[in-house]
Amino acid sequence: MYAVIVSGGKQYRVAEGDVLKVETLPVEQGASLDIEQVLMVANGDDIKIGAPYVAGGKVTATVKSHGRGEKIKIVKMRRRKHYRNITGHRQNYTELQITGISAG
Repeated sequence: MYAVIVSGGKQYRVAEGDVLKVETLPVEQGASLDIEQVLMVANGDDIKIGAPYVAGGKVTATVKSHGRGEKIKIVKMRRRKHYRNITGHRQNYTELQITGISAG
């Protein structure tokens, strides 16, 4: 059984037991979280697609940790103009472990 959820403006395909990193959520570490923005739930050949969300669909997750991703470098350069700018960025994330999926 798997589901497609929305979190932080992105879509994720999740199954029970999966661990994924999503945009930072204002939930404490170790707390349980219910995600009700479920776009699709599939259980074998039984597929439920929402319009836009599945009625009664819910994914339960536990917050494992909060953290920051790897640094990425942004390089801007103009050749022959003596211009070069290098900046870095580290995105914050929340790590979730999926504990349950219900189709409603």
